[in-house]
Amino acid sequence: MNNLFVKALKNGFDMTKEDATALAQTVQKVFRGLKEVEDMSLHKDVRSIFNDLHQKNLLYLRREELNEKGKFIRKYYWSLNNDGIRTEAYRKPIKESPYEIYKKIPENAWLIHSSNT
Repeated sequence: MNNLFVKALKNGFDMTKEDATALAQTVQKVFRGLKEVEDMSLHKDVRSIFNDLHQKNLLYLRREELNEKGKFIRKYYWSLNNDGIRTEAYRKPIKESPYEIYKKIPENAWLIHSSNT
């Protein structure tokens, strides 16, 4: 599986490398070398995973509207978002001390709180 995709999963979901590799292999099995996969062919658990990947901008979802025998039909297709994968793979994690949040609180908020206690 593409190491870039594994890194994107690891960064995007804060996973271990082993978990990211396993998920990447699952996605690879679903695509079977194809560029797109029809949504109706997916198991509901895989669809749920694909929705999570879509929210992280790692997958595209394309909608196609057809008129078959007088019926209006919508079909959905999943594909890898290579730009989103690349962006997430190279994203630098923000390392902020857990105590930095206290520096963001205005001083008058501390004064108001201390006078009420």
